[in-house]
Amino acid sequence: MAKYSVAYHFLISLMGASLCGSCNNAGKTSGSKAADQHLIRPVVITDTTLSDTDDPAIWINPVNKDSSLIIGTDKDPVNGGLYVFDLNGRIDRQRTVTGLKRPNNVDIAYGLTLNQKKVDIAVTTERNENRIRVFALPDMQPVDGGGIEVFKDEKHRQPMGIGLYTRPSDHAIFAIVSRKSGPRKEYLEEYLLQDNGRGQISGKLVRKFGSFSGKREIEAIAVDNEMGYVYYCDEQAGIRKYYADPEKGDQELAIFGQGDFKADNEGISIYKLTDSSGYIIVSDQFANRFNVYSRTGTGIDHDKYKKITSIPLQSVLSDGSEVTSTSLPGFPHGLFVAMSDDKTFQFYRWQDIATRYGLKVKE
Repeated sequence: MAKYSVAYHFLISLMGASLCGSCNNAGKTSGSKAADQHLIRPVVITDTTLSDTDDPAIWINPVNKDSSLIIGTDKDPVNGGLYVFDLNGRIDRQRTVTGLKRPNNVDIAYGLTLNQKKVDIAVTTERNENRIRVFALPDMQPVDGGGIEVFKDEKHRQPMGIGLYTRPSDHAIFAIVSRKSGPRKEYLEEYLLQDNGRGQISGKLVRKFGSFSGKREIEAIAVDNEMGYVYYCDEQAGIRKYYADPEKGDQELAIFGQGDFKADNEGISIYKLTDSSGYIIVSDQFANRFNVYSRTGTGIDHDKYKKITSIPLQSVLSDGSEVTSTSLPGFPHGLFVAMSDDKTFQFYRWQDIATRYGLKVKE
């Protein structure tokens, strides 16, 4: 997201305050009515981070769902961090990682083989160091030997977006990375994440792909493991779709959402009803809304990607979001997390969104 004047941010802060009303900003459940009846209010607003929130990810604890975590980036250029929140929005100080240099986006994958054991990982882009960082969940211990360099020998570097793809056939895990700026072709890089034989995770570059309009930048990335697709936001141009598996080629399968956004199309998340149905949700950042598209589009059938609805939420200038259709304590039928421009992340019940806007929930 671009930087704006102090006056602009002051105005936005006033807007956020007026929308929030008596919302609790310290990680507790909010219960008062929204000032604007068209807005859906969050159930939880997290504790504030130090500087500048950007992108969330959800880790579901396979043993105890109550202990599931939200991981969110704070992209301060000197003391940035991966902040770890519980389902009540409280920061877990012991697990939170700080001292990162502008961590931009974060994603999570399950079951990477490391030291002959399966480990879940959180991966973030560290923009000012031109690398990605890998941490083992739930303790957030680094397992990358200090970081994996990306866009090596490229003119344009500064990694921003990241999406992790787990290939169903062999459970190989790939990191798809975007950058602050780049060429019109081969804007993204994809890395195979694997054990380096010394107890750390390394990244092997397997392809460069992806078109870029040149209008703004590419940051938001979401991967659909079951369907095998990667979606990314070419800001002010549309949402582009490719195969996530590097072995299936680099053909662009679709571009959609043109004309649906006030300005930048930003964070992407995927709500899964089944392995092949559900919704693609994309932030209309400057309208403080999220546009919803069908997940069932295939090939280059652009008509499958007409906007279903647009959801106004309390989150302000949202860069990033994540959603799960797994029921969690306090969030039946799923949890939607949106970054807000007040150093917080906001947690919504998917059931509340679905009921208001005629969408489905996973039973």
